[in-house]
Amino acid sequence: MFWVLLLLLAWAVAGTACTRLCLAAVRTAAADADAGRGHDLTLYEAAFLSGGPARVADLTLVSMARQRRLLLAHTGWATVVDPRGRDEMERSVIGAIGPDGQSRIAPVRSAAADTDAVRSLGEELVRAGLAVPDAAARTTVASGVRQVRAAALAVLGLGAAALTLPAPTGMPRDLVAVWFALPLTLTLSCLAIARIEVHPYSRWASPAGQRLLGVLHRRANRAADDQSLLASVAVRGIRAIGEPELRAAFAHRDQLPRP
Repeated sequence: MFWVLLLLLAWAVAGTACTRLCLAAVRTAAADADAGRGHDLTLYEAAFLSGGPARVADLTLVSMARQRRLLLAHTGWATVVDPRGRDEMERSVIGAIGPDGQSRIAPVRSAAADTDAVRSLGEELVRAGLAVPDAAARTTVASGVRQVRAAALAVLGLGAAALTLPAPTGMPRDLVAVWFALPLTLTLSCLAIARIEVHPYSRWASPAGQRLLGVLHRRANRAADDQSLLASVAVRGIRAIGEPELRAAFAHRDQLPRP
């Protein structure tokens, strides 16, 4: 009976996808158990985990502007006031502005986000288990969930194909449908459990990194000093900036300079 072969294929597809999802969840839980323990995020680390290299560049620009060491005009230009950078990120921004001491924000932001300092920061966060490595996309729980979804659709397709075949002798079609409903139930149950139990993944931060970001965000909400504002910028981006002129400066960041 050909429908039995289709049923076995459906079980193989569903079982393989669900097993991969479970193994990915176990590996992630094991790696996440000790990651970030006793680690306090710096603002640069929080910016990277929240928005990647571009967010680090934005945070550096805002930090220097609030210290009056960099002027960000509402027209979208950045001007160096103090050419002495206090850390690698600030020196990267100053270097991106160039020897003339003035440049538009968009190219400065792009160049500063692509420096060795930002790449080193990301690598350190990956080693600490706080950031998601680019090469691990296939082993993440999110990838496993996508595979289980595809398996559920495959089981539906195989079941539909089996029901279109001539009815097997002594086997009601309803009973055939019930047999295919079992692997379908397995895949749907795995998806339901993953939705409830698995921590949502972001593009940059691992679950451990997201927990530390939550701690930093709560601290920033309770405080009202300059550091809390910078923490909000690191976590939420430039929309957390309160000064209208500074927000206007970043509103020009993605526009091309006029000829």
